[in-house]
Amino acid sequence: MWAPSTGGLPGNGAVVCSAESEEDNVNQISVLLAEDHAMVRQGTSEMLERDSSLTVVGEAADGRSAVALTRELRPDVVLMDVGLPGQNGFEATREIRSLPSPPRVLILTAHDDPDYARAAIEAGASGYLVKTATIDEIIDAIHAVSSGQLVMDAAVAQWFFQRSGGAPSRAGLSDRELEVLRLAARGTRNKEIASILGLSPRTVEAHFTAIFNKLGASSRTEAVTYAISRGWLGMRPDSSLA
Repeated sequence: MWAPSTGGLPGNGAVVCSAESEEDNVNQISVLLAEDHAMVRQGTSEMLERDSSLTVVGEAADGRSAVALTRELRPDVVLMDVGLPGQNGFEATREIRSLPSPPRVLILTAHDDPDYARAAIEAGASGYLVKTATIDEIIDAIHAVSSGQLVMDAAVAQWFFQRSGGAPSRAGLSDRELEVLRLAARGTRNKEIASILGLSPRTVEAHFTAIFNKLGASSRTEAVTYAISRGWLGMRPDSSLA
């Protein structure tokens, strides 16, 4: 999966990530599962809760229930399947991400399809994993998206960006444009980027326009993921899931 390349990687190369005390609970990441197969849902829940830093606060068998439970339970991360009845995972993700103070959404699906991955990210998901991932890799990804990182199955990412091979280093991006992209990769909104960099929101928008033109990108997501795949943001396409 894609993840910051610096610091604390466990042996499998994925993202870093007794009795419970009150202090332990404060640091826990709350997770809502959205999966239509009961056996898969139950097994995933049990495996996630073996990690003391995670707690599963709810389970949904369809997209509408996932949205309703997100409103009610306010989890930190929603682990979302794509093929949900009633309202699919993309639609549910888009609605969840439109909520006030929305949680991060991590897609977990059987589809190793770059078009699905693109649709997931454009819907607002912070990550896209295929169900061949191990439970440790899923846990690592939950920690990563919870902290504002973007993660993606490495095999999908490789296919997604293979057409961009041979692009010149940085593609003419300025240092300031790279700063803007680094902040965008952490989920920072334009107004926040402007505040952090001491710029006006209009200037930030102008930087994004220049970035899109230089990279041939049509969205923030495409620009960020392209830059990550080229190693320009201090991040790298990790091969741990390939």
